[in-house]
Amino acid sequence: MTTVTEILKGKPEAVTHTISPGASVFEAVKLMALKNIGALLVVEAGKVVGIVTERDYARKIALLERVSKDTPVSEIMSSPVMYVHPQQTCEECMALMTENRLRHLPVISAGELVGLISIGDLVKDIISQQRFIIEQLEHYIAGDLA
Repeated sequence: MTTVTEILKGKPEAVTHTISPGASVFEAVKLMALKNIGALLVVEAGKVVGIVTERDYARKIALLERVSKDTPVSEIMSSPVMYVHPQQTCEECMALMTENRLRHLPVISAGELVGLISIGDLVKDIISQQRFIIEQLEHYIAGDLA
């Protein structure tokens, strides 16, 4: 079973982008667009205090006709944040995301933020595992096991 540590190692960019709770929602959306990401962890004094997503913007700013430049991230972020540990499995993360309708999970180790995994990261890992199993079965069926 793949662990969160292995998933993080497979990601092209280890940096997790963050924003402060006092920053404007406009700044958050601008950073998400610049980095081509769908969520930012909200960090204060080195601790994760929330998460803000494109969905938060759509539902809590756009639909309510609020002004993103005048609204602090703290007013629309989700808090508290569910998180996982590096030793947890892909399957455990997928169950947590499915059960709680989440798309992103921060990874915390010894109280420190070490990364962020998305549903896309988990799906990519599952597809990779299935592809490997299929290839092994094809070799077995063809009789060319080394």
